[in-house]
Amino acid sequence: MRTAASSPATLIPNRPRDPVTNIAPLPWLDEPATRALLAALHQAGIAARFVGGCVRDALLGRPIADIDLATPARPEEIIAALAKAGIKTVPTGIAHGTVTAVVRARSDCRGPPRHFEITTLRRDVETDGRHARVAFDADWVEDAARRDFTINAIYLDPDGTVHDPVGGLADLAAHRLRFVGDPAQRIAEDVLRILRYYRFEARFGIGSGDPAARAACREAVSQLATLSAERVAQELLRLLTVPDPVPALRMMAEDGVLATTLPEGTRRGRLEKLIPIEPAPDKLRRLAALVAVDAAGAAALAGRLRLSNAARDRLVGLAPPWSFDAAGNARAQRQALYRLGPERYRDLALLTAAESAMEDARLAELLALAASWHSPGFPLAGRDVAALGIPPGPRIGRLLDEMRRWWEEGDFTADRAACLARLREIAAAT
Repeated sequence: MRTAASSPATLIPNRPRDPVTNIAPLPWLDEPATRALLAALHQAGIAARFVGGCVRDALLGRPIADIDLATPARPEEIIAALAKAGIKTVPTGIAHGTVTAVVRARSDCRGPPRHFEITTLRRDVETDGRHARVAFDADWVEDAARRDFTINAIYLDPDGTVHDPVGGLADLAAHRLRFVGDPAQRIAEDVLRILRYYRFEARFGIGSGDPAARAACREAVSQLATLSAERVAQELLRLLTVPDPVPALRMMAEDGVLATTLPEGTRRGRLEKLIPIEPAPDKLRRLAALVAVDAAGAAALAGRLRLSNAARDRLVGLAPPWSFDAAGNARAQRQALYRLGPERYRDLALLTAAESAMEDARLAELLALAASWHSPGFPLAGRDVAALGIPPGPRIGRLLDEMRRWWEEGDFTADRAACLARLREIAAAT
């Protein structure tokens, strides 16, 4: 059901304060691409401020990825101003006032370009939880009023002046994640914000959450069914890439969100044990640790989340029962590495260690084996079988399979001559 958006006055009772601070120069503000973009906008008399993740992460001293700007200018004005300066634009979200500027950092066009998303100040006129109809007649306060979290509604002038209309700076310093204004209204505008709340809590919070935000998420759990599988999967997997998603997953379980989006995710203890022993965060390996499924269940889960074929196959390959014996001798480990491949072998070693007791030294040994493994090449091919006068057909495949098993059981030591001799014996006997 579509609802009319709340007025800014109900969301932010106080008008914006004067700029609260200036920050030290930031490297990305002085990049040639950023300077070229700002110069083109300035030449056209267009004011712009940086906003969102780039400002938030810069204030935290973290690396930035995407650079977003907000401006009172309409999209067509931005496109015209940048075209005059020879800067390419892409109408990535023109209906919602967003264009992407593609700026080369060097005049000789070498090196990757920098992408900037530039969005016109806007306010929501009508929303249905997935889509919104917007108006491009907002001021900076109204624009802040429609954003999701206070820490994402901090604006930065090109000269380093910070504007904080909704108290995002204090929340950032306190590691507190709050919705802008009424949490229920923010969620009603976009149901995906429920999942974004827990993901951002995992990155920027302290693990207990904001009571008002969590209450609003609990009340809106049933609306998660309106989201596409792709959007749900994207948020879940992005959550699993943060350093420690377990506290956020615990809150999701307590609030009924996890049972709605990932009912298989009942093995938080196994995931908690995996995190400190894994070499680096890996979203699919973490998902495999979190869910309680067999191979069929993993395939069904991958289908429900619309995962890629490669992700589905990997998830299925990491589902128990695991064909992996961590206690096996060196020969058994070589055979497992050959059969599984070093990536799956490594993942199963980590999952086994998270599932049951394994000494740190033994896990380190297994991971070192995987890292140094070079798979031996099987010396025979189908043409070697055909050269014995065996006609094309299933018998060639059966003989090759039997030879491969013999070669593996011999610890891969038989060379081509030995394999050919053994092949002749088997072919004669059968």
